Amino acid sequence: MKCDRCKQDITPGDEHENLGETLCEDCCMIALSPLKTCDPWAVHSAKNFEKLAGKKRSLTPIQSQMLKLLDEKGAMEPKQLLVELGSDLQLNDLEREFATLRHMEKVRGEKQENKVLWRLW
Repeated sequence: MKCDRCKQDITPGDEHENLGETLCEDCCMIALSPLKTCDPWAVHSAKNFEKLAGKKRSLTPIQSQMLKLLDEKGAMEPKQLLVELGSDLQLNDLEREFATLRHMEKVRGEKQENKVLWRLW
């Protein structure tokens, strides 16, 4: 059996049904928790966590690299940032990292002409 979205093989018994699709666990998680960059509750939670964590808070290596690249090179399109990171990360994974940083008010998106650029807050 194969996942209807990513086409990966699914071990019998590990498949998940969602809206008529047969999904692997990863695709099911994505389907059930869609990406939201503008989520006031997530921003509130992230800001409060940051206050409580103080200096103990930490970013993932990808998040740290993203912030460093945006600081050094300025605003860029997501696909360009993906290339600059030089990892095997997929665009949807990068977008999830961006959403987390957005909730922390570290980065934001902005439209310039017909492009969406990511930049530091």
